[in-house]
Amino acid sequence: MELAIAVLLGAVALIVVIALAKAVRIVPQQRQDVVERLGRYKRTLNPGLNLLVPFVDAVRTKVDMREQVVSFPPQPVITSDNLVVSIDTVLYFKVVDSVRATYEISNFLQAIEQLTVTTLRNVIGSLDLERALTSREEINRHLSGVLDETTGRWGIKVTRVEIKAIEPPPSIRDSMEKQMRAERDRRAAILNAEGHKQSQILTAEGEKQAAVLRADGDRQARILQAEGQAKAIRTVFDAIHTANPSQKVLAYQYLQALPQIANGTANKVWIVPAELTKALEGMGGALGGLSQMVGDAPSPEASDGASDVEREAAEAAQAAAEAAQQIHDEVRVAEAQATGGRSPQGLPAPEPVSPASLLQDPADQRERA
Repeated sequence: MELAIAVLLGAVALIVVIALAKAVRIVPQQRQDVVERLGRYKRTLNPGLNLLVPFVDAVRTKVDMREQVVSFPPQPVITSDNLVVSIDTVLYFKVVDSVRATYEISNFLQAIEQLTVTTLRNVIGSLDLERALTSREEINRHLSGVLDETTGRWGIKVTRVEIKAIEPPPSIRDSMEKQMRAERDRRAAILNAEGHKQSQILTAEGEKQAAVLRADGDRQARILQAEGQAKAIRTVFDAIHTANPSQKVLAYQYLQALPQIANGTANKVWIVPAELTKALEGMGGALGGLSQMVGDAPSPEASDGASDVEREAAEAAQAAAEAAQQIHDEVRVAEAQATGGRSPQGLPAPEPVSPASLLQDPADQRERA
């Protein structure tokens, strides 16, 4: 009898312990427990110590109220230009109503995943590849609006949707890399051309300024040279008028200039006119007449060395006559070689030039004439 009482007391104690265990429920922070009584929703247990009716009340689900992150596997999506891209998405959500999340849908995570995939295909299907790659913010806002509107009935709040990666096909990636490389090469070529253009502009401006400075320097130099030549001519002219030279001195200066004219490097053939004496007589007569008009008479100082000047003039005239005769012979030889030995018709033979005829006084010649 005592044994039966002991077993009964033990069974009662065990039932009491089990009842206490089922009656006392401790809910942690940021979690809610949905309680059913006899299969029907009774209440929601908040964080802290809660008491239940043993063997009558039961916890249906334990809902985490914190914000959760779910990463969905890559999904193939077709763009508007018929390209298949693989898109990875990341979803941020939180449960705001544990009762509706428990009773309105059986598996809200799977429902959210499928809704995200269908919405993503609808959005990407209306965009081409280039716009899909550059319009992530627009896609995220559209997904968030559609998911938040749909999951609100389930007691779930979608806080953010992010597209983690958009992977085009390998061939498209190669084409995009080539396009990007070509674009970078084009930009580099444009920059090089701009730099070359700027350098040429600066070089041209420098050359322009240098040319202007050189031209200005050349102008100044020519002005100074012309002023110097004018001053030299004026000085010579004043000296000639002050010295008042005679016509014989002028003829002597002319005879001294003849060898310099004949010895030029560019003079292959120098033709001496047959009427050289007449030309000199005319020049002397003109200078003599000019001297008589302006009162050209030799000064007493110049008459002292007249004999020396006449002797030097006779020597110069002799040398000029010999040079003229030699040049005349060379001209005849060249004409004979050019005409095959036949002398040209209609050309009178030149008269020989004597040194005395070069120094005769034009006044005496006019008296003989």
